[in-house]
Amino acid sequence: MFACPVYCIHPSPDEPDFATTEMLYIDPDACVDCGACVRACPVDAIYPDTQLPAQQLPFIEINKSYYPKRPEGVKLPPTSKLAPILPAAEVHRRGKYPLTVAIVGSGPAAMYAADELLTQPGVLVNVFEKLPTPYGLVRAGVAPDHQHTKLATKLFDEISWRRGFNFFLNVEVGNHLRHADLLEYHHAVLYASGALHDRRLEIDGMGLPGTGTATEVVGWYNGHPEFTDLPVDLGHERVVIVGNGNVALDVARILTADPDKLAGTDIADNALAVLRDSRVQEVVIVARRGPIASAFTLPELVGLTQAAEVVLDAEDHARVRNDLATVRDTFTRQKLEILAKLGSVDSASARSTKPRIRFAYELTPARVLGEERATAVEFTVTGTDELRRLEAGLVLTSIGYHGTPIADLPFDDAAGVVPNEGGRVVDPVTGQPVPGAYVSGWIKRGTNGFIGTNKSDSLKTIQSLVADYNAGQLSEPIGGPRAVARMVHARRPEVIDAAGWKAIDRAEIARGQAQNRPRVKFTRVPDMLDEVADHSDVPLLQNLLSALRRR
Repeated sequence: MFACPVYCIHPSPDEPDFATTEMLYIDPDACVDCGACVRACPVDAIYPDTQLPAQQLPFIEINKSYYPKRPEGVKLPPTSKLAPILPAAEVHRRGKYPLTVAIVGSGPAAMYAADELLTQPGVLVNVFEKLPTPYGLVRAGVAPDHQHTKLATKLFDEISWRRGFNFFLNVEVGNHLRHADLLEYHHAVLYASGALHDRRLEIDGMGLPGTGTATEVVGWYNGHPEFTDLPVDLGHERVVIVGNGNVALDVARILTADPDKLAGTDIADNALAVLRDSRVQEVVIVARRGPIASAFTLPELVGLTQAAEVVLDAEDHARVRNDLATVRDTFTRQKLEILAKLGSVDSASARSTKPRIRFAYELTPARVLGEERATAVEFTVTGTDELRRLEAGLVLTSIGYHGTPIADLPFDDAAGVVPNEGGRVVDPVTGQPVPGAYVSGWIKRGTNGFIGTNKSDSLKTIQSLVADYNAGQLSEPIGGPRAVARMVHARRPEVIDAAGWKAIDRAEIARGQAQNRPRVKFTRVPDMLDEVADHSDVPLLQNLLSALRRR
């Protein structure tokens, strides 16, 4: 929005639905085709309408419908108004050392927070990540067939090479280091570690072989080291996913995709091999409520229908028609209109040899059936005692996430977040801020929003942090940058710095180029460490100290 000279991208930060919108909309009448937004977008997500890929053509009408009709020749809203730019937090230097902040986590919330801090001269940012590779869900959560979304890593790379930035990868806070250790060497510690755990479905049979979560499968096909050996059995004709948010749609799309097309992405090699031998013919995405309450976003639904064969049974088609007769919200109506156009389970097209995806509504899971492994799921029709059964060899849940408690900080287990006000961690007993502790991202606000949501969210936390620093409310570190490096290396000799990550990154890209792919990922930590060791001319500590001297 800030790049647009005629204020034609909405909702903007001053509009009430900005925080929850599923997409941004460019006013086709007010737009002057200057191209500023195309150049500014970090993930190349904006195209002239004449250059849209075929699968994105439906967005032309979806985008246009956001704006009311107006008399011919009238360009609204007024071109004199610009979206407000939130001011950067201005740091007033005080004390012996420049403002030094530890950020725990390296995903979008962490990197946007680092970006905001490093707009000020002299600020030092140390990012701590338990994996040898950074960028969180952009690397390990975005589906491999969504390479454009992963272009956000280009911006993150640029941030990571700025003066004052340091990576401490392969270091787990809470294991190798404690909160007190970080706070001793920094003015503040900002946690941007996300919400790492799936909400669990508490029904009989969950836990049998052949059951799991959609998030685990996402980690498996994205090459996350913790899920490399996940036993994903695709030797059966049907997969059932309970929950119909965006992650469920991602998993369904990958499980039914043509493996030859996935072979050109950065999908993990072990996952691709399993998908090539898959016998899955149908993935059923099940929801407890009706179509009007679908949790997936409009863009994700459009993408799914363009990439796969998606069907409904007659009963659910009737539910969609009934919801269309009552819905008032424009964007929910657009979802329902797309659902209404889906094929029928019994149609000729639905009997093709290509695996299909089926939405199923108003089914409440009761139990998973099976003795040695899952063989079926039993549901009740929501609100009744009527039983329905779906045979399935793999049962996944995708019913949301829950934050993980952070050692030495308060935690609201019901909400799954660290209690905070404006990003300042707050002790729920005293109501007072916890000195030097801050949060951003899902661990701050709960599991809502998208990658870009973290930008404004992180800015607000940084404004709170800098205000506290300027007011003299943050304790002075006991040492400078070199002391931090020595302390970390003493606690975790296998720490990986920015140069080590670049060695991994270059190797993955080189492996990918040999196969005409974006990259071929390392999926095991020992292999990553070997790659770093093979390309290190000096010990890791010397690398760290040399980098600090250059700053």
